[in-house]
Amino acid sequence: MLKEDRMADVVLEQKTGAENVIWDLSIFYQKLDDPAIDRDMERVQGMANDFAAKYRGRVAQLDPEEMVDAMVEMEAIYDVSGRIGSYASLNFSTDTTNPQVGRLLQRVREQGAKLAQTLLFFDLEWKAVDDAVAAQLLAHPTLGKYRHPLEADLRYKPYTLSEIEEQLIVEKDVTGAGAWVRFFTQLTSAMRFDWEGEKVNQSKILDKLHSEDRAVREKAAESVTAGLREKQMELTYIFNTLMLDKANEDQRRGYPTWISARNLSNKAPDAVVEALIQAVTSNYDIVARHYQLKRALLGLDELRDYDRYAPLKIDAPEANYSWEEARQVVHSAYTAFSPRLGEIVNRFFDENWIHAPVLPNKRGGAFAAPTVASAHPFVFVNYLGKDRDIMTLAHELGHGVHMYLSGEAQGQTGLYTPLTTAEMASVFGEMLTFEDLMRRQPDPAVRLKALAHRVEDSFATVFRQVTMNRFEDGMHTARRSEGELPTERINQIWLETQRKMFGDSVTLTDNYGWWWSYIGHFIHTPGYVYAYAFGELLVLALFNVYRKRGADFVPQYLDVLAAGDSDYPDRILAKVGVDLTDPNFWNEGLAFLRGMVEEEERLARELFPEKF
Repeated sequence: MLKEDRMADVVLEQKTGAENVIWDLSIFYQKLDDPAIDRDMERVQGMANDFAAKYRGRVAQLDPEEMVDAMVEMEAIYDVSGRIGSYASLNFSTDTTNPQVGRLLQRVREQGAKLAQTLLFFDLEWKAVDDAVAAQLLAHPTLGKYRHPLEADLRYKPYTLSEIEEQLIVEKDVTGAGAWVRFFTQLTSAMRFDWEGEKVNQSKILDKLHSEDRAVREKAAESVTAGLREKQMELTYIFNTLMLDKANEDQRRGYPTWISARNLSNKAPDAVVEALIQAVTSNYDIVARHYQLKRALLGLDELRDYDRYAPLKIDAPEANYSWEEARQVVHSAYTAFSPRLGEIVNRFFDENWIHAPVLPNKRGGAFAAPTVASAHPFVFVNYLGKDRDIMTLAHELGHGVHMYLSGEAQGQTGLYTPLTTAEMASVFGEMLTFEDLMRRQPDPAVRLKALAHRVEDSFATVFRQVTMNRFEDGMHTARRSEGELPTERINQIWLETQRKMFGDSVTLTDNYGWWWSYIGHFIHTPGYVYAYAFGELLVLALFNVYRKRGADFVPQYLDVLAAGDSDYPDRILAKVGVDLTDPNFWNEGLAFLRGMVEEEERLARELFPEKF
């Protein structure tokens, strides 16, 4: 066992070529103490002050041309402030414990709160405009691309407070919710876990859960649990504080449920979200079928939580990809679908828009940042050279090309898509890459291994995210009715919601009860997680459309990406034949997943009849 443990470490530390793949943020500023940052902070506040002096008290009287002028000016303000904010937050993500980076981020947040308070009047005055007057203005063709954001803002009219209340919320967020979110990020990024006499970060200890050696997986899981238990007081308090903060604001605004604000932000009607969750939870048997198959293939009497990511014991090599190989695989898949997308993907690599190495104080996970329309998106990954890292890279580059196209077509106003459709291009990119890899592979054993990985990736995106939504629902509901929740109560809610997905196919130990506490989505963006399932099932439906239409589908799909946030998701997707308002829509994607598991079962029985 010791030898295999050491071999796992060697693989983990193996050079991939990603060690020096560092993004170039000079499109914003040259360095952390660049004098241009101070100048821009002063300039953008001056722009906001001038805007307020020009438009305060006049929003209800603006004609269409004046409204367009106002929106253009506001875009310019948000562009400058967005450049400052992007530079600070991207630097923070790669070095969360650097005091200089932390100071800059805090300055930016404080300045951002002041800026938001200055501009708040415009949003409030617009929502106060008489309905008939607003409708007449919105109907005018002069508004062009600004019609939709103005119309969409009116949906928040019932939940909007007075100007002084809104200003206080913005001001207090800097030392309230925003501060706790930052502390959570710093705390979890600085956490170190025991491994073979060393202290390793979160990315490296979680990677051990993919080891072929069960003893390694079990020991890694114990190390994760021990590390989380050590910080239980801080993590539990952060969660409780942010849940209460959200509950208080929801009550003040009059939102009927804990998820209402998120659904409104996602432009996803409550009925659509409920139909999605109901469809997924009603198909948990798909998950059980896969893990029962995995248990048989691994030759285990029982699968435990630390076995979920175990590679199948199939006589097929476990691939390790250099950074250049990963680039070739992903670029090839995107280019085969659309040369235009391939060109954009190349720019991320050639122009240093990616940050790839695993570093001591770099935050875990992966993301893509749209930044601002006058710049370009950036991609953040922790690349270790495994096949799942290629899929992560394909996923984030999907976000990247979506952001690039929407920024190019819509500018600042339409750049930030709702979270539900934000996952569309990322998951589509994963599917393109996976299908391309499968086409190249004639060996059925390798195909089975790859298919099993893909099934588990899809489960992580669909079923796991919905179970996490169920956890959030239980946690927020309990916090509002029971008061501050002890760690054990949150553990209980976590285990109950996760066990429902696995049924009797996987045994979740009590130790796994602590594993909610490092998941950043619960902290950074409450209610967000169902958007992953939304995006995955949407993509599976889109893939069916693509298979039927072939090349004719490609320009339509690119148009959907370029549409960004220029309209409601159901209207945008209607252009490619998708009806999000149909409750049965989600079953198409779930049927696709069921078919993947059936193919996995077929291959397994063909290759290993003795195990069945």
